[in-house]
Amino acid sequence: MKGRFPTRKRKKDFIMAETNAPAPQTPAPQTPQPAQKVKTASDSARSILKEFKDFISRGNVLDMAVGIIVGGAFTSIVSSLVDDLLMPLIGTLLVGINFKSLGVTIPWGNHPYLNFGSFIQQVIVFLLTAACVFTLVKTVNKITHKQKAAPPAPPKPTKEQELLTEIRDLLKAQAEK
Repeated sequence: MKGRFPTRKRKKDFIMAETNAPAPQTPAPQTPQPAQKVKTASDSARSILKEFKDFISRGNVLDMAVGIIVGGAFTSIVSSLVDDLLMPLIGTLLVGINFKSLGVTIPWGNHPYLNFGSFIQQVIVFLLTAACVFTLVKTVNKITHKQKAAPPAPPKPTKEQELLTEIRDLLKAQAEK
């Protein structure tokens, strides 16, 4: 179990300590160290800005940003469609019911009001938004599928190529005999 306990001294160390002789030391080789560039705050700021620029300039990030902005505008259009056009028509069909005012007051406690008409209206907004997005995606898929489904036809071989193919096939047939 030699060398297991760092406080235990070796016999050689005891002899050196008794004679008060300095322990022989080999000088460490001196290798010139290259001058290290000190990183300043402006260097790290430039590095961060470069990384940010690379991140932003990727196509997916820009596409996502455009999608979010257009999606927000699209949601407001669908909300207006439901609030201003569809819900009044549905209310008229249901004998003048205003969905926003549909609710129930619970008779105990502090008498909370459950506004389920507004919830129904938001469900209709969600379903219309989902239907519009589904239609949009399906249309885009059809357009891109048509573009991918019709690859260009390979060019028709020339007369020379047809003759060379026939000669090759005849030579193979003769070699097999």
